Amino acid sequence: DILRRYIHRHSAPISRVDVPLPSPVLKMKFTLAAVLLAIPAVFGFAPRASVKMAMESPMQKQLKSMALAGALVFGSAGAAFAGDIGNGENIFNANCAACHAGGQNVIQNEKTLYKDALTQYLDGGMKESSVVYQVTNGKNAMPAFGGRLSDDEIADVASYVIDQATGEKW
Repeated sequence: DILRRYIHRHSAPISRVDVPLPSPVLKMKFTLAAVLLAIPAVFGFAPRASVKMAMESPMQKQLKSMALAGALVFGSAGAAFAGDIGNGENIFNANCAACHAGGQNVIQNEKTLYKDALTQYLDGGMKESSVVYQVTNGKNAMPAFGGRLSDDEIADVASYVIDQATGEKW
């Protein structure tokens, strides 16, 4: 969002193109796909011409190092689904509890944050990515928090909500 605003402000009107930035979910999918596609070649699981090639080549060692570094660097894109539950609780209390205190919904009583209601009403079912999407974009009476909270904060809230619902802690 910050990058989009920067580009919007600093580009000439003729060349300005509003291209949506990929979501954290999309970034995670591409990262996961790249890592999964690279694993067989990097770790030598590809078919071999002969048994003599069983020793690791310098190229394979370098590819392993690059794959590990890439996973460490780009692995943070997947952090959207490993949020900090404690921080999520704090953010929830500051931003969501006015309507959703105790997992309730003061606007639409049936659409609570309990496990059954999340499974029934949340687009995509009861999973963190679905909560992230709804908190980011809003729906019906629920406002979008994508411009108010960072991706990490939204991920933390999603982790907290799913933790509360699956553990029946509300």
